Amino acid sequence: MDNNNKNLLLATLLSFVVIVVWFVLFPPPEPVTDPNASVTTEDRADPASPGGLLPASDGGTNDATAAGTEAPADSAPRITIKTPSLDGAISLRGGRLDQLLLKNYRKTLDPESPEVEILSPIGNENPYYALYGWAASGGLSADAVPGPDTLWQAPAGAEITTDRPVTLEWSNGAGLTFRREISVDANFMFTITQSVENTGADAVTLHPYGLIRRHGTPSNLKKFFVLHEGLIRMSDGELQEEDYKGLTKFDIDDREGAPADRIEVAESGWIGFTDHYWMTTLIPEGAFRSTAKYFEAQDIFQTEAVMPAQSVAPGATVAVTSRLFAGAKEWETIRDYQDKAGVVRFIDAIDWGWFFFLTKPIFSVLHWLHSFIGNMGWSIIALTFLLKLILFPLAYKSYASMARMKELQPEMEKIKEKAGDDRQKVQQEMMALYKKKKVNPAAGCLPILLQIPIFFSLYKVIFVTLELRHAPWIGWIRDLSAPDPSSILNLFGLLPFAAPDASSPIAIISLGILPILLGISMWLQQKLNPAPTDATQAMIFAWMPWVFMFMLGSFASGLVIYWITNNTITFTQQYIIMRSHGYHPDVFGNIRKSFRRKKPAEGGK
Repeated sequence: MDNNNKNLLLATLLSFVVIVVWFVLFPPPEPVTDPNASVTTEDRADPASPGGLLPASDGGTNDATAAGTEAPADSAPRITIKTPSLDGAISLRGGRLDQLLLKNYRKTLDPESPEVEILSPIGNENPYYALYGWAASGGLSADAVPGPDTLWQAPAGAEITTDRPVTLEWSNGAGLTFRREISVDANFMFTITQSVENTGADAVTLHPYGLIRRHGTPSNLKKFFVLHEGLIRMSDGELQEEDYKGLTKFDIDDREGAPADRIEVAESGWIGFTDHYWMTTLIPEGAFRSTAKYFEAQDIFQTEAVMPAQSVAPGATVAVTSRLFAGAKEWETIRDYQDKAGVVRFIDAIDWGWFFFLTKPIFSVLHWLHSFIGNMGWSIIALTFLLKLILFPLAYKSYASMARMKELQPEMEKIKEKAGDDRQKVQQEMMALYKKKKVNPAAGCLPILLQIPIFFSLYKVIFVTLELRHAPWIGWIRDLSAPDPSSILNLFGLLPFAAPDASSPIAIISLGILPILLGISMWLQQKLNPAPTDATQAMIFAWMPWVFMFMLGSFASGLVIYWITNNTITFTQQYIIMRSHGYHPDVFGNIRKSFRRKKPAEGGK
């Protein structure tokens, strides 16, 4: 294989890297655990115990208060939640926030489909809820504090709205009265103020806590490298992520396994679970103990925020306030909670990935464009034009160098004929020619190399950000985060049957309009230059556009729109720049040549 073929194969490999590298080379980083974290027997509940799910004041688990937490259903009275963004309810049994629906998001494109469910009560398929309470300390019995089965009292007709908080109350009959005020804003942030009034004769010490409990892994878990789902937390400015498989390492039921994953947060942080587009997160004020646990016997994942001990003197009342985010990961909403409400690095709850230094500004610009264009599809096209404009100086040098390389083609052919099979001499004379004419043969690769991180970043933005979910463009493209739904197999809807499902074995050949346009745009870009004379090179070039067409056929429509736009702009730039340097691409002539069959030589030669 000669050097030209080697260079071509290398360039081809770099192109394919654009498509597959994130599947292999960029898995989420493993979180770092503290090797010096203390291990106590309280961190491991008795596997025979039906409970062991609540935090104890020492950071372990409180078996005594956990009995009955996994009742088959909850028939207790409920307080409804109604806001512009949320529908839901709180159960008075335990005061659990266990039912939450997103009013502005549907499960499918059908406007009549069910609302997206964030939290779900016990008795449903995958219970998922938040629970608050107090951990007893200093010899105080577990019965002296409210537990998960405690039936709280609420005012008659109570309802939680943006301007109507509700206060729950429970007295232990021994001098302690507990209250819990719950309020919510117009988006997704709850504020929970827990207080305890001591009318007894002795001072008491209690640890306020909040926890989020998830029964089993989510049924719609994506399990995709480019997306993180599972534990997410911020601890004094350090972001940590762990998927559900990794969380099973912190099995509380396994006495031989690792303890709960515990971090002492000194100043600020948050902890919870993140899904593709949704998140539930505990946000205490100030210092707290951040803990992640897994209970294999019940198949329960749990995150906890245990706040510092509160000493309540006789006749005194102590109150502690924390927040709970439960809702959609809207970029603007999350940013406002960070910048205006002081939730440190909350914008990093969106999974920006390893290329965060590109994905964050790219999405910011995309969001800005959408603010006045009003359509995400056209905003992606406008973003592509903007990116090409920024990269134009480099592209100009690259295409100018390619044009000059075309000018040197006759001299290069003479060098090859003169040197014959002496490859070393060919290389030496070629390098001397490049130096004399001041041409960089590698300059043409620069735009490709620059496109790789931009492609990854835009792919990440389109895949993980909520703003692209169910975002329409034109006509048949109603969801830019999903593949083109049209199919060549039913002539793009003209034939009276549906396109094959994505799980079908023939789905790979069920190409939509956008992937076909992508293949054509790559093919036309090739026709700026004549086909290589070498048979191997010519074959690779001939197949490359169509291989990419099939490989990108199942990608999000927004990404394919970007690639088509990028190819179109590149074609135009390259054509104009080459002509300005004296090289006149014969596009139509090259197309005609590609369709001609090579005639056999006379005499079989």
